[in-house]
Amino acid sequence: MQKITLLIHCEDQSNIIASVTNFIATNDGNIVYIDQHVDREQNIFFMRLECEFASNTFALENFKQLFSTTLAQKFQLEWKIFAAERKPKMALFVSKYDHCLYDILGRYNSGELFLEIPFILSNHLDLKPIADSFNIPFYHVPITASTKDEAEQKQLELLESHAIDFIVLARYMQIVSKTLIDNYPNKIINIHHSFLPAFVGAKPYHSAYKRGVKIIGATSHYITEVLDAGPIIEQDVAHVSHTHSIKDLIAKGRDLEKIVLSNAIKLHTKRKVMVYNNKTIIFS
Repeated sequence: MQKITLLIHCEDQSNIIASVTNFIATNDGNIVYIDQHVDREQNIFFMRLECEFASNTFALENFKQLFSTTLAQKFQLEWKIFAAERKPKMALFVSKYDHCLYDILGRYNSGELFLEIPFILSNHLDLKPIADSFNIPFYHVPITASTKDEAEQKQLELLESHAIDFIVLARYMQIVSKTLIDNYPNKIINIHHSFLPAFVGAKPYHSAYKRGVKIIGATSHYITEVLDAGPIIEQDVAHVSHTHSIKDLIAKGRDLEKIVLSNAIKLHTKRKVMVYNNKTIIFS
């Protein structure tokens, strides 16, 4: 069997679901998952389907062409079709913090993450031994004020040469350029503590500790030109109290960052995230 995932959004209108499901059935497909949502405020319809077809009779490109002419034009659909057996290629960008990197590589090595990691890129050499231990190519691309354009060009060359589908900033402590964002729209995933914007700066947990916070959190989102304001994919929190030290807050925060980032990666690779007007629709 050949399995595909179909993502659709368009202006809400009658008969979309019936038309799409009948089209799948007419083309000898079997729907194994379907979910939909209507944003009433914007009058936008969203749908996600997983379908199976007999391998000996199914041709993906022919199916796409037929879907485009039969349904997409009629309903003015925005749509994407993905072959389920293809593993997306993910590039990891890191700096000096290693907790997210270790967590991702551990899950990747155990087969928990359905993806490929062609390389790890960093503006420092500190984490190269970790990449080496997992037998993943490591590229050191240092960034200074005078070499930023050159570094950006090197990044783009590496991403293109390895046919990268999306990027994960696993505590990459550099602002991503507009050029990179434009080349990978809603395909660059970041992780940060959820204190922003209340506790900005180099030591947010120290600031939060002084304020006596009762929860700490982490947020994973897609990168946009507006710093830390991109569409949110995943969030989580943990309760803390006056008995917790700064060290405890940092440890809890790092645990949250690892879990939230890995969950965001899973949602993205399983094609369960749709972005519309800087807001995400997350399917189960």
